Amino acid sequence: MAKHTYSLEKSYTLTIGDSFKTLEKNPDVIKQLLRDTRCEGTRRCYEKDLRDFFCFSTGKEPNRDTVLEFLHLTQGQAVALVLDFKSYLMNERRFAENTVNRKLAAIRSMVTMGRKLGVYAFALDDVKSEIVQKYRDTSGIEAREFAKVLSLVDRSTLKGKRDYAILRLLWDNALRRNEIYSLDVDDFNPQAKTITIYGKGKGTQKTVIELTQKTTEAIIDWIKASKKTNQEYTPLFGSLSPRKGDIEDRLIGESIRRLVVKLCKKAGITKHMSPHRIRHRSITTALDHSNGNYRKV
Repeated sequence: MAKHTYSLEKSYTLTIGDSFKTLEKNPDVIKQLLRDTRCEGTRRCYEKDLRDFFCFSTGKEPNRDTVLEFLHLTQGQAVALVLDFKSYLMNERRFAENTVNRKLAAIRSMVTMGRKLGVYAFALDDVKSEIVQKYRDTSGIEAREFAKVLSLVDRSTLKGKRDYAILRLLWDNALRRNEIYSLDVDDFNPQAKTITIYGKGKGTQKTVIELTQKTTEAIIDWIKASKKTNQEYTPLFGSLSPRKGDIEDRLIGESIRRLVVKLCKKAGITKHMSPHRIRHRSITTALDHSNGNYRKV
């Protein structure tokens, strides 16, 4: 009993927090923000956009100290810096409204994380996002036009086999580009003709979707040609120009966008195309063929 009392008294004399080895007095806010972000694409954007902000504001890469220094500014100082950065993006870099808003969102996310960690003294409510003019033409691409796009892919090459499989997933299954580049080899089941994707905004919850025969064959052809057979947790679609030695780079969403834009232009399609517009038209076409049965689609 006496021993227990001594131990308790000793605990009372400790500085609060000393027993928790992961508790930091000066947390790395950006590091924690990236850890807390599940989507790889979002993490990549946060890193790029926050680097742009700190390089513009301080002339150097962001680090723990400069981030904390920013988060301890007064409300007026912080807002003035962010507004100056916004003006630079719009007037000197001439970025589109969507890009400006994305970079501002990255800064807001960093400030929000600073609030969660208790190391900030302001909010950015006075920094408004730019109004984005809605693009009214959402008609996408016709089935016959997309068939022409597919015909332009040289399926005798390794790149062609990869690109053809990606295009089939975009059209046949209306996948988002982030769902495609997040796929691993083990997500594909050739026997069942299915592929497993992470549901949008559903964390680790996965959804199994059925594939058409042509899409299944396209993925099998790509896997065999790229020698990915029997490999687990490796990117299903990787860059053909790896930058990390023997480690394969996962194909990024921007590469999928460029692929769509390039082939659509080559096919003579004059309207601005994107993976999302192909997805939109794919869903619309499926609705047409099912007489509007959205549950079946």
